[in-house]
Amino acid sequence: MNSNTNLNLISKIFLFPKLVFLYNRFLQQNNIEISLSLLTRPNLLNGLIKLFNKNVKVIISERCYPSIAYSSKSYRLKLYKFLIPKLYNKADVLFSNSYEINKDLNENFGVKLPMNVIYNPVIKKTFKTSHSTEAPSDYTLINVGSLYAIKNQSLLINALANIKFNCKLYFVGNGVDMEKLKFKSKTSNLDSKINFVGKVKNVDDYLLKSDCFILTSNSEGFPNVLLEAMSVGLPVISTNCKSGPLEILNENETIVIKKGEFYLAKYGILININDSIALAKAIEYFYDNKSERDYYAKLAYDRSKDFNLERIYPQLKDILC
Repeated sequence: MNSNTNLNLISKIFLFPKLVFLYNRFLQQNNIEISLSLLTRPNLLNGLIKLFNKNVKVIISERCYPSIAYSSKSYRLKLYKFLIPKLYNKADVLFSNSYEINKDLNENFGVKLPMNVIYNPVIKKTFKTSHSTEAPSDYTLINVGSLYAIKNQSLLINALANIKFNCKLYFVGNGVDMEKLKFKSKTSNLDSKINFVGKVKNVDDYLLKSDCFILTSNSEGFPNVLLEAMSVGLPVISTNCKSGPLEILNENETIVIKKGEFYLAKYGILININDSIALAKAIEYFYDNKSERDYYAKLAYDRSKDFNLERIYPQLKDILC
């Protein structure tokens, strides 16, 4: 750990008590009865508030899979394993956006308070009309998200190298791995097939022009982008990463996926993390079977309705009230 990192960590440690004091004073001065926090550090602060203000209903929400999200540095994981059970358990209620997150908090971080799951909502959209023929010459794949290691977009480039038919791939998003991925696509002789769009405001326009959405992540908190693709009627392929894809695509029913193979889940295709062979097979399966593409497109669209704002909002309201 370099000196700048040490200074940053020390600054945060000394700043934290001040933030607790200021926030508690704000709550008292404004007679606030409910304190809701999202993400780890605000959650820790909110847990401390309960020590000083018993009348406030403290609600915290975890948005990532802790054992993976906090494992980048051993000292960080140890720190959170010390702080989370002590402060999260002070809260009145905890909710996350995945059953797997709650399970991880309980089994690996000692969180024992009542835990709920409220999924991230998606806005209702119009179903995409399929435009692909039986053997589409313009078959288009799309991946949307930040370009960095945990999202593992290189998996998609590796899979594309094993695909024989003509297709196009769009990466929509920016990130630190942009140049690395561009170099990989060039050295794999795939740069004519792969388009790096960058960050855009009209993501739906790209989704509507595509034939299949692919999520390659090694880890997610809850993959909103998977739902966004499903909400316009795109068939989807996803890694079975922690956490979210299994809950979205197979209603959290446990499955076993063989190495090099894909699994036809209830609402899309699941593959193991970092399995480029399985991903190539899954892409080819949708390409070769228009009836299956259309079938899973409709299933995906119908499944996305379970996450509409009209269904999710009352769940949050119940916790707040």
